[in-house]
Amino acid sequence: MKKTVVIDVVGLSANLIGKYTPFLEQYIKRKNLATIAPMLPAVTTSVQSTYLTGKKPTEHGVVGNGWYDHVDSEIKFWKQSNKLVLAEKIWDRAKKEDPNFTCANLFWWYNMYSNADYSVTPRPNYLADGRKLPDCYAEPATLRDLLQKKLGQFPLFNFWGPGANIKSSRWIADASMITDELYDPTLSLIYLPHLDYCLQKFGNDWSNIGKELGEIDILIKDLVEFYEKRGANIIILSEYGIVPVNNPIHINRILREAGLLQIRVERGLELLDAGASKAFAVADHQVAHVYINDLSVVDQVKDMLDKLPGIAVVLDKEGKKEYGIDHDRAGDFVLVANPESWFTYYFWQDDAKAPDYARCVDIHKKPGYDPVEMFMSSKFRALYKLLRKKAGFRYVMDVIPLNANLVKGSHGSVNTSSEFHPVLITDTELNKNSIQATEVYELIWKSLHSKKN
Repeated sequence: MKKTVVIDVVGLSANLIGKYTPFLEQYIKRKNLATIAPMLPAVTTSVQSTYLTGKKPTEHGVVGNGWYDHVDSEIKFWKQSNKLVLAEKIWDRAKKEDPNFTCANLFWWYNMYSNADYSVTPRPNYLADGRKLPDCYAEPATLRDLLQKKLGQFPLFNFWGPGANIKSSRWIADASMITDELYDPTLSLIYLPHLDYCLQKFGNDWSNIGKELGEIDILIKDLVEFYEKRGANIIILSEYGIVPVNNPIHINRILREAGLLQIRVERGLELLDAGASKAFAVADHQVAHVYINDLSVVDQVKDMLDKLPGIAVVLDKEGKKEYGIDHDRAGDFVLVANPESWFTYYFWQDDAKAPDYARCVDIHKKPGYDPVEMFMSSKFRALYKLLRKKAGFRYVMDVIPLNANLVKGSHGSVNTSSEFHPVLITDTELNKNSIQATEVYELIWKSLHSKKN
């Protein structure tokens, strides 16, 4: 099979290629460019799973970055086992055809415990005293040690949170090149998250995102030149484009006002009790899954949702089938926001009673996605907390504000204009200007079967 590398530049859309990305602007002139029609939900784990299986969420089961586990009665976000993807992956198919085929997965999601030969993914150390230390997981395990010896500790706090910047994408790119030199895999999957941060923080504010675009452009250039020298076919793509937003919808607060949410109070703070609620929502960018535990309120919930401003579509069972998200993991209703709107997970009505995790970067405890984690309430407070850490005192890094209006960009909806659609850049000839997300799989497969140099 032909050596192929797929570079996932998160958030890259056609409107971003130009003045601030001189390398990409020239690169696409000698390549084939297409946009990818947004799939539902247009979020990281769902889209990546579709790219790697050729299936929709109805079949592979990844209905979002998180969902409600009916057995555990818990909302779970950002799990990592590849066994959660319930369809054959492209590397499994390739291994059946060619026993010499190998795959390196560098930070694409659901990276752990798959049949990919080499993998690296974020994996913090959670210590008994409550501290979270930056680290990563790799297969083989020795690869983790080698990469961190050469590149330094994986910069977890630059990968997500208020400190997110180009450092994490640079570390991943460098790790990818080192892994390629070590193992020469047939297929490499590389994840560059950099644009995700600035675009959600600033939207289309060019005064703030121009520099960020230039940084990722340089990084892409380094990867392209490296893999061109190694004779690889190169596919550059993105999972979604990020649209400007100005209207956060606090869907759980709305359900609470209708008497459908169950709230527990512990130490004077409120917690959402999903298992005991009549109905609740799992917010995921511009998509929200509404789960109903009490069937007597189905009609009430549907009628209420249909009337809410900011919601473009309310999908029932038939609607979920139409959009390819009809799976047991999906909500009883799936909500899709208008392009300018997005869903928060907020369920408290008084900030003084917000749970302790609300003011922290805590992607696993929060019952929904929280882009406000990219902002900091006070640099002085953060400095104070760091000083406590260095002095050996216990501390909670509660520096995240509770202001959803700070967020200026989002994604997840399928109702966006073409300028914000994700892109695909490839050597492979394309016979149309726009493709479906499910077609990316076959384009990767076609690249693997192209003639060798």
